[in-house]
Amino acid sequence: MNRVEHVMGLPVSLRIDDALLPEGAADEVFAWLREADARFSPFKPDSEVSRLNRGELSADGVSADLGHVLDLCEEYRRASGGAFDVRLPGRGLDPCAVVKGWAMQRAAELLAAAGVRRFCLNAGGDIVAGGGPWRVGIRHPEDAGRLCAVLELTDAAVATSGHYERGAHILDARTGLPATGLLSLTVVAPTLTEADATATAAFALGSEGVAWAAGRPHCEVFAVDTARKVLRTPGLPLPSTPSGHAA
Repeated sequence: MNRVEHVMGLPVSLRIDDALLPEGAADEVFAWLREADARFSPFKPDSEVSRLNRGELSADGVSADLGHVLDLCEEYRRASGGAFDVRLPGRGLDPCAVVKGWAMQRAAELLAAAGVRRFCLNAGGDIVAGGGPWRVGIRHPEDAGRLCAVLELTDAAVATSGHYERGAHILDARTGLPATGLLSLTVVAPTLTEADATATAAFALGSEGVAWAAGRPHCEVFAVDTARKVLRTPGLPLPSTPSGHAA
């Protein structure tokens, strides 16, 4: 089956290649993603994040899920030396850089718990792949019609950060200015929680972010810097045969 819905401000697609589809599995995935958006979006006035920003909730009074998300945000802030921060002056708390990957990963876990084994869940190019192998292209950062690499994923996740889709939206929180030094940075990791947060934090770090991301446990990296130089780790999962499913 293939299904696409607009959730969290972007198209989310789900492809399931299992012969038998558990009843309600796809519905449960999209219901959870809508719930996560309603609860954690800083752009929805009734969300838990918005209520926390307005002082209607204390840090000790948030839900277990939001507490976990905030712990992840703090983990990546510290690990990146402050380059990644979901609390920027004058902007309030915005955990979207962590929430998307975390919520998508939980959605993938719902599929696995329902018995789905071969699936591809794609949120605007950030992907969780169940089973496999799945072929995933990395978009050329300066030409939307070209790929600069193709990956082969089995039970893994991939996320890419860059300025080419949404403009200079990733800031280096140490300076408050748009991150510089990279055109794009892709991370492959066991979960999309790790891949998405690592890619965003590494991009915020700029040129030094490539080595930083490569040093994170179980992470492989593909990056293009502003000098158009390609940097990649030796364990990047590149295809060895022409077989596999396109994603």
